[in-house]
Amino acid sequence: MMVNVAILSPTAEQTCEKLFDRTSCTYTYLLADKTSKEAILIDPVLELVDRDVKLVEELGLKLVYAANTHVHADHITGTGKIKQRIPFCQSVISKVTNAKADIHVEHGQKIKIGRHELEVRSTPGHTHGCLTYVCHEQQMAFTGDALFVRGCGRTDFQQGSPEVLYESVHSQILSLPEDFMLYPAHDYKGQTVTTVMEEKNFNPRLTKTKAEFVSIMNNLNLDLPKLIDQAVPANMVCGLHDTDEQKRT
Repeated sequence: MMVNVAILSPTAEQTCEKLFDRTSCTYTYLLADKTSKEAILIDPVLELVDRDVKLVEELGLKLVYAANTHVHADHITGTGKIKQRIPFCQSVISKVTNAKADIHVEHGQKIKIGRHELEVRSTPGHTHGCLTYVCHEQQMAFTGDALFVRGCGRTDFQQGSPEVLYESVHSQILSLPEDFMLYPAHDYKGQTVTTVMEEKNFNPRLTKTKAEFVSIMNNLNLDLPKLIDQAVPANMVCGLHDTDEQKRT
């Protein structure tokens, strides 16, 4: 059963809906300014576009952005299909990826949603184009695959690097104030949210020295994601693979 969790700020001026894909264990986040109704959807999944569009419509929101934290290897993004359903919505991804999107962002840029804004932080290591989106006012960050609850993304494909990931997480995520809430792109154990303080103290990988971390990551011996051969090429074209729309772009 899929559960939506509404996270309301103390001022109740921003809403965050957390959505879950059971197949890929992907979290999709819908953030909205409650006054202007402008919204952003982070890491949508192709098979669940109907769910996401329906929620946007039910809440009376103006979805201005559909953003990815990186080029995913375990599922196909829903950004392209969402743009077809909501024409004024623009897709967002890191410029480093060279993937197709309406907006290519770089480290330090800001994405405005009504009166709120997300700071774009480059957090490569899982892939070379990973981003973390930080909302300082609401004390929350959306870490993609760079940092999970008590874990982190693998580093053995898509220009991954354990050395780079270690530096990224410590300099760009764990450097945030300790009470910041961290929301990952995936979880495989039923965990939904963590904090900077928790991960600095209890993450079994990232509390190690850099050398120990590199050794751990280089010896995971994981199988490749089942959909990697389909997902990566599709996600390079906004999820609009093998379609007339993709051929026209």
